[in-house]
Amino acid sequence: MGGKTTISVGSDGVAIITIINPPVNSLSVDVLLSLKESFDEALQRDDVKAIVVTGAKGKFSGGFDINAFGGIQGGKAMTTGLASKPGYVSIDILSDTVEAARKPSVAAIDGLALGGGLEVAMACHARIAASSAQLGLPELQLGIIPGFGGTQRLPRLVGLAKALEMMLTSKPLRGEEAHNLGLVDAIVPGDELVDIARKWALDILARRKPWVPSLYKTDKIEPLGEAREILNFARAQARKQAPNLQHPQVCIDVIEAGIVSGPRAGLIKEYESFQVLLKSDTCKSLIHVFFAQRGTTKVPGVTDLGLKPRQIKKVAILGGGLMGSGIATALILNGYQVILKEVNQKFLDAGLGRVKANLTSSVKKGKLTREKFEKTITRLKGALDYESFKDVDMVIEAVIENVSLKQQIFSDLEKYCSPNCILASNTSTIDLNLVGEKTKSHDRIIGAHFFSPAHVMPLLEIVRTSKTSPQTVVDLLDVGKKIRKTPVVVGNCTGFAVNRMFFPYTQAALLLVERGADVYKIDRAITKFGMPMGPFRLCDLVGFGVAVATGSQFVLNFPERTYKSMLIPLMQEDKRAGETTRKGFYVYDDKRKASPDPEIKKYIDKAREMSGISVDPKLGKLSDKDIIEMVFFPVVNEACRVYAEGIAVKAADLDIAGVMGMGFPPYRGGIMFWGDLVGSKYIHERLNEWSMMYGGFFKPCDYLSQRAALGAPLCTVGSIKIAVMKGDRHHMLVSCMSELNNVEWRRFNIIVIIIGRKQGAIMFTFMLLQQYTNMFFFDYFYDANCLKVFI
Repeated sequence: MGGKTTISVGSDGVAIITIINPPVNSLSVDVLLSLKESFDEALQRDDVKAIVVTGAKGKFSGGFDINAFGGIQGGKAMTTGLASKPGYVSIDILSDTVEAARKPSVAAIDGLALGGGLEVAMACHARIAASSAQLGLPELQLGIIPGFGGTQRLPRLVGLAKALEMMLTSKPLRGEEAHNLGLVDAIVPGDELVDIARKWALDILARRKPWVPSLYKTDKIEPLGEAREILNFARAQARKQAPNLQHPQVCIDVIEAGIVSGPRAGLIKEYESFQVLLKSDTCKSLIHVFFAQRGTTKVPGVTDLGLKPRQIKKVAILGGGLMGSGIATALILNGYQVILKEVNQKFLDAGLGRVKANLTSSVKKGKLTREKFEKTITRLKGALDYESFKDVDMVIEAVIENVSLKQQIFSDLEKYCSPNCILASNTSTIDLNLVGEKTKSHDRIIGAHFFSPAHVMPLLEIVRTSKTSPQTVVDLLDVGKKIRKTPVVVGNCTGFAVNRMFFPYTQAALLLVERGADVYKIDRAITKFGMPMGPFRLCDLVGFGVAVATGSQFVLNFPERTYKSMLIPLMQEDKRAGETTRKGFYVYDDKRKASPDPEIKKYIDKAREMSGISVDPKLGKLSDKDIIEMVFFPVVNEACRVYAEGIAVKAADLDIAGVMGMGFPPYRGGIMFWGDLVGSKYIHERLNEWSMMYGGFFKPCDYLSQRAALGAPLCTVGSIKIAVMKGDRHHMLVSCMSELNNVEWRRFNIIVIIIGRKQGAIMFTFMLLQQYTNMFFFDYFYDANCLKVFI
């Protein structure tokens, strides 16, 4: 895992122990063992009077290296020997070596002190920080709890209520607030940090400053009865906000154990609980999402070509509706000049007004100062024609989902914009080849699919056609990063990735309702599963017009597996359109509070009659588990199709797209990851059973069938790929590079079996494949006679 600490001793007798593990000085096992060695050395040396712990290059420590968790979850020991002893870090290193040292230590904190980094700092006898420092324990974001003593020391330093807030929300503190709470003892200028920390350590030695082992502080811990009231309140709040998650409750239990039975007992319980949580599905899911989110900007065949993003300063947006105004808001908030075009002054004024309203809302919520509001709004201009489009770097079309209208717009843009201007569409479902059919600029046409509200939702779906240039993709990735979105690059098809995967979501719910299931029971089950809202409440929110328009695209393109329901059109005929008309599947009051509507039954009965469908008594008695499976297994099935077709390069990209675009619960890892937790074989069996009962809508796709037959996970397409390469180094190199030019290689997690005559040539190819492919592991076999294949 790498990393180390260094020790240097000054003429004043203060040892400076520096954590070094770029880029954020993470705490690998090597670093922690080195920290103990450095402390042991400092304690043994006669020329050392006191100790200062700091991090290299202005970063104390960003916490424990998350990369190590994967191996532990897979059953591998993090380390062996003495270091494998239970609680070795929290007890032997931080408590019995750092905190119990007979020489005082001070943590000099600049930059990050997060997770394990803050836990190291809290084991020191004092903490000095720069005002810009960030201090926090964000472990609960990964489905675990602090594991190096944080559950015991933080409450004793900042008080029980604040410690619970910091851990349960995972929100870090800035230096000043940390000082006010008592987490740090002084705020000093960054360039004087280490010097002042040295003097502070010597002052502790001379008893001019307090020598405080934080594990045994009691002045900020309430009496037991009061403490239990605080803990029980926190439990109730955590249960209300995260009913499906156990680790917040475990965290509270561990804190309580330290208060009731003493901090040493708390450390032991913390270690035991941490080990259990680390192997939980929740932790595996959240760590998967953590890495998957950071991997979306790595696009084989695009981001590995050495291309630099071009500078984009000015963006034009066509359409000032909900989407267009939201996109404009996101852009101007992050420094872009924006031209918002509409077809007439009335619509333009309304669009500009929406942007202003978005900014005003941010001011009221304290997210934007009045000064910044005034500066931001100056970046927005309105237009009624294309005259001002001549010098724009990118155009984003955000008009209604009408193919002919979009085609006309793109044809016009080609005439008025510069040849290098990126031509992007915010279409959510329409094939981009259709959108750009009447242009010659196919290399710069790209999808920039935002999710509503565009200035709030974190996902940007970047859609490339077979003709979109890598440079255009790189440019839009850069824009996505600068406007603080998580970009996911996908291929071109109807619905792209998110809407394509989730079109069965509402259709499955409609199928169930028309055959006897209850609308509101379905929504309750899906919400309980962790979605922000059920499929029917979602239909009301987006509006029936949008639902029908997008649904019609799927009916047109995937007729064999689309469920055609008349329920929504029947409701539309009665002027029900969802939340905007205060009537949809629910009825809405003045505050947009949704309530069930008994009148829905008559529309369901009529839709059932028109379709010739009879009620299935079993579907009226579905359990929550059955509802979740019948709604989400078709989504998994369609996600498998999307992946198998190469619309997504990585299954993890689909997971992030679902989490950030549709609100799929991140603690379930994303739709494909969750599918693997459930099991491909089980999903296939259930879908097969339902397809025989209810038709082709549930029929498993070929890819899912193949994976189920092998008992293999969904997320490793082509997990076995055999490359047979024979000959000398030159021939093997040519063969290898020829294969690597095929993007299919790059999107696979690969086990490669190479048969060759020369071991050196095989090893050379092995190194190339390691560099160019996404492999979980790699095996090579050498057989001098090339007669055997080893599997």
